[in-house]
Amino acid sequence: MKVFWFIPTHGDSRYLGTSEGARAATYDYFKQVAVAADTLGYEGVLLPTGRSCEDAWVVASSLIAATQRLKFLIAVRPGLSSPALSARMAATFDRLSNGRLLINVVTGGGPVELEGDGVFVDHDARYQITDEFLTIWRDHFRTAHEGGTVDFEGRHLTSKGGKLLYPSLQRPHPPLWFGGSSGAAHDIAASHIDTYLTWGEPPDAVEAKIADVRAKALAKGRQIKFGIRFHVIVRETEGDAWAEADRLISRLDDETVAKAQTDFSRMDSEGQRRMAALNRGKGRSRAELEVYPNVWAGIGLVRTGAGTALVGSPEQIVARMSEYADLGIDTFILSGYPHLEEAYRFAELVFPLLPAGVRKRLDSSLPGPFGEIVGYTHLPKAAQA
Repeated sequence: MKVFWFIPTHGDSRYLGTSEGARAATYDYFKQVAVAADTLGYEGVLLPTGRSCEDAWVVASSLIAATQRLKFLIAVRPGLSSPALSARMAATFDRLSNGRLLINVVTGGGPVELEGDGVFVDHDARYQITDEFLTIWRDHFRTAHEGGTVDFEGRHLTSKGGKLLYPSLQRPHPPLWFGGSSGAAHDIAASHIDTYLTWGEPPDAVEAKIADVRAKALAKGRQIKFGIRFHVIVRETEGDAWAEADRLISRLDDETVAKAQTDFSRMDSEGQRRMAALNRGKGRSRAELEVYPNVWAGIGLVRTGAGTALVGSPEQIVARMSEYADLGIDTFILSGYPHLEEAYRFAELVFPLLPAGVRKRLDSSLPGPFGEIVGYTHLPKAAQA
């Protein structure tokens, strides 16, 4: 089991849908979150992508020197940049970070945003472009390690004499991650991807996705790992956790929710449709938004992309994580509001309850002693396991 955190490059707040208690999206704040994740022992961080965010590549590059072990899951968007340029960027980042790059292939999105970025193709064409993009991208890394050139002529993309001169540290290339809920997306994952990433849905829906992607990959002679993306609200008691969930959306009004839901309805992403279906037409009570024990769809009222959170006591959070792990999930990418405090809270409350192998890996980055010295001589008592 691997646990990642999140760099909130599109903003952070104590209350969804309002600037009350908001954090400025600045380098200093991103650095605070990244350093916290690094020193607490998180495996890596995801950086979001899109016009609502600061550029993920620029931000992640600025954080290389501020961190030591932290991996960076950064998006490439087929159709917005060429595969050759993306390969050079990835190889450079991987070398400069000493092999700490992971690639998040993002095909989906809303037509309105994509057209603003100059992409005027439909859903299926975007996945055709992604298939050709990844074929060329992966072949560039082959040339860096083995020589030769990339010569490819597809329906959408072409490469003549392409070559990557400086290889990545990771071989054959930085690992490819990818999420998508449509059949076309599953086909892409089966052909190219190292880790398939799903947004947090109830276990039966996640299990069905895993089964389909795994079967398609096996048919191509490939094996794939699986990850899941959740927000998290953990408190010492279940009651406190649900009170925090209610507080997080307590400033939302109907107009704000309606604006967000209108934006979601314009998207042709199957994953976004599935997220919206978990809360659309519902109220804001726990009973209406808890779609599975400890799985809450309240964040998706106004947030695009991942819209569900694990909510509960530390023991409940670990139980749900274990349930998803039993389905085949080995990486959990988490976030919480505000992201700096929640990174500490999750590490303090949940890390000690994770399986022994995970605890050992996390603890290796946390030298003691912990806590404030009692008087001027005595170490604080160790926490009860």
